[in-house]
Amino acid sequence: MKLLLTRPEGKNGAMTAALSARGIPFTVQPLLAVQSLGVTNEQLAALVGVDMLIFISTSAVSYGAKALNGNWPDAHYYAVGDATAEALLDYGIHAERAPADSQATEGLLTLPSLANVSGKRIVIVRGRGGREAMAEGLRERGAEVSYLEVYQRACPSLDGSALSQHWQDFGVDTIVVTSGEVLENLINLVPKDSFAWLSGCHIIVPSARVEDRARELGLVRVTNAGAANQAAVLDALGM
Repeated sequence: MKLLLTRPEGKNGAMTAALSARGIPFTVQPLLAVQSLGVTNEQLAALVGVDMLIFISTSAVSYGAKALNGNWPDAHYYAVGDATAEALLDYGIHAERAPADSQATEGLLTLPSLANVSGKRIVIVRGRGGREAMAEGLRERGAEVSYLEVYQRACPSLDGSALSQHWQDFGVDTIVVTSGEVLENLINLVPKDSFAWLSGCHIIVPSARVEDRARELGLVRVTNAGAANQAAVLDALGM
């Protein structure tokens, strides 16, 4: 087994250490770039009196913390996934997290504390252009929901032909995909004449939603790890 790790720059360290300790060969190529967005004083003022804050990702935590500059609102905190919850703990923030078997929007919405949110003010800290399912689900329950968008995602400028050839020469047969955006960027990057190789790879994805999308795109060897964190990915790899 030879792996391709695709998380954004600076997010692959834990997996590279775990794989190195196990003697598993891998190569790293970030397929998603994350860039900070400016947050205005007006946006920060809107957080005063908020009841709940939901952090979508570790990037939401790191860029959100930078924007808050230590002024964390007195609110109930939530995290989509263990890695995001652990990132909040680094700032002394204890957050409820999605169930271990469904670390995604759908899992978080099953929490009993989010069942009755009528009249509550909820802010979702996320990247620009994220999914609407969380906000829609909470609004249906009567919550007042707004966003604090602290970063944006982009596909790095890469030479798809050269990269896919390098991956094939290296012997990549397993690809860790940690989001829908990474999946789309991977599909768009690999040339058509290399799709047979790609479709033969074992693709590790973080959720049922991304698994369904991978199969729609023609990938057949797809495993849903149930989350994007290191423990879930290693378990999906049988380690």
